[in-house]
Amino acid sequence: MWLMMSSTLVFAIVVVGGVTRLTESGLSITEWRPITGVLPPLSEAEWEAEFDKYKKTPEFKMLNSGATLSDFKFIFSMEWGHRLLGRLLGVAFVGPLVYFGIRRKISRSQFAQLFGLGTLIGAQGALGWYMVQSGLDEALLENPGAVPRVSQYRLAAHLGMALALYAGMFTTGLAVIKDWRFSRGGQWSGTELSKSIGRLLLKPEVRTFKRQAWGLTGLVFLTALSGAFVAGLDAGLLYNEFPLMGGRLAPPADELFSPAYAKSGDKSDLWWRNIFENPTTVQFDHRVLATATYFSTLLLWASSRRSALTAVLPPATRIAVTAAFAMANAQVLLGISTLLYLVPVPLAAAHQAGSVMLLSAMLHVLVTLRRPGSAAKLWRDALHRVKQTGGANQNLNAIAVGKKA
Repeated sequence: MWLMMSSTLVFAIVVVGGVTRLTESGLSITEWRPITGVLPPLSEAEWEAEFDKYKKTPEFKMLNSGATLSDFKFIFSMEWGHRLLGRLLGVAFVGPLVYFGIRRKISRSQFAQLFGLGTLIGAQGALGWYMVQSGLDEALLENPGAVPRVSQYRLAAHLGMALALYAGMFTTGLAVIKDWRFSRGGQWSGTELSKSIGRLLLKPEVRTFKRQAWGLTGLVFLTALSGAFVAGLDAGLLYNEFPLMGGRLAPPADELFSPAYAKSGDKSDLWWRNIFENPTTVQFDHRVLATATYFSTLLLWASSRRSALTAVLPPATRIAVTAAFAMANAQVLLGISTLLYLVPVPLAAAHQAGSVMLLSAMLHVLVTLRRPGSAAKLWRDALHRVKQTGGANQNLNAIAVGKKA
C-alpha cells in the first residue's frame, strides 16, 4: 500500500502541475529553496517581498504588468502547492524506504530498485527548477516576439521523468500486492492452476500479445510526452476543430514545415525544429499519435476477444485490456472536448489526468502477464505443505482415537 499511495501522490503532482501550467502560475516563485521554501509567505511584508521578486521576471514585464498582489497570491499558491506535494512525496517515500532497509523488511535487490526511484524523486525536483529557470531567463526580453514561458523541451523531460517515476512505483506496488495474494493461496491473474502459469505465458499467442501490449504502452507514453509539447507551446489554442484542421485533414506542407523555424544557414534543422517548435506541427503530431494510440488500443482489445486468444489469455488480462480500451475512449472524448472548447482548465486537467490513467491501465495489462515472484511461489508452496501436514496429522489423530475406543 505504501508504494500505491506514493504512486497516487505522483499522479496528484502530475495533475496539479498541469493546472499550474494552465493557470500560468509556474514562474511565480523565482527561487529554489528545497528546505526553507516549504513555508509560504506568512505576513503582508513577506508577500510584498515575493511580489517584488516576481516583478523583475520577463513574465511580469511582458505579460502581467497589471497584476495586483491578490493576483500574485493566487498564482504563487498554485506553484507553492505543486512544490509542496513534491516535498511530501519525498518524505512519504524515502522515510518508509529507509525504515524497511534498516529493518531488512525488503530484499537487497528490492531496496536497490526502490532506492533508484527515491533518487529519481530528487532528480525530478532539480529538473523542475531547471525547467522554471528557462522561463526566468532575462534574454527573453531581448528577443522580439518571444513569449515568457518554460522551454517545451524541459517541460517534456519533466513530465517524462514524472511518468517514469509513476510507472515504477505503480507497477512495483501492483506486483507486490498480486504476489502477496498469490502467496496466500489466491489466484494468479484469474488462473486457478498455479503450476500452469509459466507454461501459459510461454505460449506463442500470449508472448505475441505481450509484445503488442508493451508496444502500445510505449505509444501511450510517447503520446503523453507529445502533449507536453502541445502545452509548452500553447498549441491547443490553434485549429480548434476536429477531425479537420482548417477544413482539411492536415495543414499545408509549408505551414507544417515552415522555413521560419530553421536556425541553421543550410536549413538542415528544418524538419526537427518544426516537429518540436512549430505549434501547428506539434498539434498535428499529437493528433496523429493520439489517433494511432486509440486504434491500437481498439485492435489490442479486439484481438483479446478472439477465441484463439480467449482460450489462453489469463482472465485478469482480458479484463485489464477491456478497462484500457474504455479509458482510451474516455481520453479521446476529453482530448477532443479540450480542443473544441479552447482548452478550459477543468477539461485540460482532466485530459492530462486521463493520460496517466490510460498509462496505468496499460501497465496493469503488463502486470497481469508477468509470472509470480520467486518468494511468492516459495511461500505459497510452504503454506501448501503446512496445510497438507496439518491434514495428515488430523487423520493420524483420528485413527489413534479410533483404536483407543
